[in-house]
Amino acid sequence: MLFNSYYFIFLFLPIALTGYYILNYVNQHRAANVFLIGMSLWFYGYFNVSYLLIICGSIIANFLFAQMMNHFSENQSLKKFILISGLCANIALIFYFKYYNFFLENMNALFDQSFELKNILLPLGISFFTFQQLSYLADSYRDKTTGYSFDEYALFVSFFPQLIAGPIVLHRETIPQFRNPENRRIIYQNFSKGMYIFSLGLFKKVMIADTFGKAVEYGFSAVSGLSSVDAFLVSLCYTFQLFFDFSGYCDMAIGIGSMFNIELPANFNSPYKASSITEFWERWHMSLTRFLRTYIYIPLGGNRKGKIRTYVNIMIVYLVSGIWHGANWTFILWGILHGLLSCLNRMFTKYWSKLCKPIGWFATFLTVNFLWVLFRSKNISAAGMFFKRLFAFKNFKLKTELTDCFRLEEFIFLEKKIPVLQYLSTHITGFYLWLFLLAAFIAILFLKNSREINFKPTVGRSFITILCMLWSVLSLEGISTFLYFNF
Repeated sequence: MLFNSYYFIFLFLPIALTGYYILNYVNQHRAANVFLIGMSLWFYGYFNVSYLLIICGSIIANFLFAQMMNHFSENQSLKKFILISGLCANIALIFYFKYYNFFLENMNALFDQSFELKNILLPLGISFFTFQQLSYLADSYRDKTTGYSFDEYALFVSFFPQLIAGPIVLHRETIPQFRNPENRRIIYQNFSKGMYIFSLGLFKKVMIADTFGKAVEYGFSAVSGLSSVDAFLVSLCYTFQLFFDFSGYCDMAIGIGSMFNIELPANFNSPYKASSITEFWERWHMSLTRFLRTYIYIPLGGNRKGKIRTYVNIMIVYLVSGIWHGANWTFILWGILHGLLSCLNRMFTKYWSKLCKPIGWFATFLTVNFLWVLFRSKNISAAGMFFKRLFAFKNFKLKTELTDCFRLEEFIFLEKKIPVLQYLSTHITGFYLWLFLLAAFIAILFLKNSREINFKPTVGRSFITILCMLWSVLSLEGISTFLYFNF
């Protein structure tokens, strides 16, 4: 089920909120938990009912692994065996659904074999809910998860706002909030804040990300016909599409969580303001970065075992990040390149910090932008073709098909009312494209993100909430999935 759908906004969400608060109002707290688990499974199973077998089996198995570790807390050898068994089971699950065919394809190519590929349907959000449970198993091994009931654990994993595309939450962040009696009644401050942030996220997705997405879809499907300017603008469009799509989802998740009085962790802190690759990763997909740092980088030794080992650990973390994003060499190479740049940034941080901040920002943004091309391409050869067009410097004419992606019906309507707008769109090639890019740059550099908002209900914010909701809802005809659903 998609947040950006009539079904979710007008049916599912009202039922989930109403049922949850009514059950809590009559002091049926455990029934409220079970109800919300059921709603979350409905949300997940809406895409494909067979997905429910996978997520339910995963939840039950991991809870049993954790319980066994808690039961045998005095036997360290047995605890470690259970932990390793649980980790292997989870990794095997991800490997089968996400990487099995990729592995066979490479085996066939490398050894000239003909292993038969399977028709495997990737379960949505498997990387997200599996990573959450890996963190839970690691904490269970450290005796940090005792006292949780099965329904509390199942709700922690399946809570629908963050189930499919994050943020990756920790048990200590959400379970205590569900246990808090104060959070089981409607808190109007939280509810209004949730509506406000949800509406902003919906607007980001529907009106901004999806508009950039049209240009991206055209550009990457017609690479051979792009001019250098076309290719550069398409790369910028993807850079903005990915940000507004993913941050829009996370804002909606945070907004829905707030309606339930659950504060989910922020996943973005204005990442395109970063002036180094290291800073970028401190701001981008923060919950994944936290997971990789806490459960991979630090256990490997972090920066405590010398410079060479530190750089090796950094490369391992970024390699895992690349692999986590998908079964394609483009993701692996993308992760390796980010790792190399992070190591270089760490090596020369003294010199980099002396750069003028605008220069550092420009270099970082441009680097991230070009690496996103690799992230978006179907394969490495397709990425190479795109870069070939980008750096050909032979043709600087904008394609009409690209600029028309930004000529929305709203603009056509306004042109009839505002002659100046019609004049500008007629006499400036790609006027609306430039308008969107300018607005995107202003938004990422100067506007506050959801983490920075000190929310107070006001008439102005009520107006913004209504405007964003109405505008987005009226534009839902072309409903599109979120990009991170594929990861």
